[in-house]
Amino acid sequence: MAKFILIPDSFKGTMSSKEICGIMKHSILKEFPNAEVVSVPVADGGEGSVDCFLTALGGKKVTLECSGPFFEKMEGFYGLIDGGKTAVIEMAAVAGLPLVEERKNPLKTTTYGVGELILHAVKNGAKKVIIGLGGSCTNDMGCGMASALGIKFYNDAGEEFVPTGGTLSNIAKIGVNNKCKELDGVTITAMCDVDNLPYGKSGASYVFAPQKGADENMVKILDDGVKWACKAVKECLGVHLDTLKGGGAAGALGAGVVAFLGGKLQMGIDTVLQTVGFNKMLENTDLVFTGEGKIDGQSLRGKVVIGVARAAKKAGVPVIAVVGGAEGDMQKAYDEGVSAIFSINRMPEAFETAKFKSKENLAFAMDNLLKTFKINYK
Repeated sequence: MAKFILIPDSFKGTMSSKEICGIMKHSILKEFPNAEVVSVPVADGGEGSVDCFLTALGGKKVTLECSGPFFEKMEGFYGLIDGGKTAVIEMAAVAGLPLVEERKNPLKTTTYGVGELILHAVKNGAKKVIIGLGGSCTNDMGCGMASALGIKFYNDAGEEFVPTGGTLSNIAKIGVNNKCKELDGVTITAMCDVDNLPYGKSGASYVFAPQKGADENMVKILDDGVKWACKAVKECLGVHLDTLKGGGAAGALGAGVVAFLGGKLQMGIDTVLQTVGFNKMLENTDLVFTGEGKIDGQSLRGKVVIGVARAAKKAGVPVIAVVGGAEGDMQKAYDEGVSAIFSINRMPEAFETAKFKSKENLAFAMDNLLKTFKINYK
């Protein structure tokens, strides 16, 4: 019996990874009705990450009332996998850009709700927490998250407060004596696919805050705040964040995960592969299908296709990358373990036109790929 693994990234703007898996599986079962098909939809840590893990591994979604971007009460959620031992949290669920709509203001938005989700998970027995850092509307360096977990922030007057992006510069002291005890012994991993530093011209504020509603003056206030907060963390906690690659992710929440939770930052695809047990999954597999919207030089820096290819290469399993488009020399991709790359676009059309045909084009490409594979399959 043939065995296939489907582990694509989303084609941004056209198809989610879950939709892609569905189309691929349909094509496979037409040619190989008795095949074993394992679907592992991949998300980058942003919206949809929880559902992707639950689709791949099973588990349950937990909902609870928590704080939204402006401390308003809302319904948040996280996923439980591995028999409840591992919690998967997407920060965008309670601090995502779509939640603020026309109210964008990274001076005032908070990650407090992210902390509440973590708190609920560990108080209910989770021993590992995976946090997706994509799609934030915040710039508070995770101080809101930390506050929800019992970490105290004080200003010059000794008054306790919950810092937001606009008040990070008011931090004079950080206290950890009341930090949630259930966090002891819990492993925290943040899915982080950017290497931006916490502050500076390549940091959280200058690179990402304009997307969250910040004008030029606001960007400077936010950047100064993150820089000040990093200084406070160094003085009060002894943690050095200034050169932390990925620390600028999600409004510097990446830095906060390291500073306040003792967590680590990891490429999203590496987190996914470890969590789903990809190496074990590869046993007796005939072919792996992966893909993304566009493969180019950026794809060679640890993104989904290359991460999958590297793992499959070690196991001697061929990998087909089905993509929306390919640009540049692909030799490095082949060297990393990609067996072949196929673009789904059948006509020389602009993306604005082709995107409406993406599902049928993917189905057409997969149908023909499977027919070709079947010729030589024994």
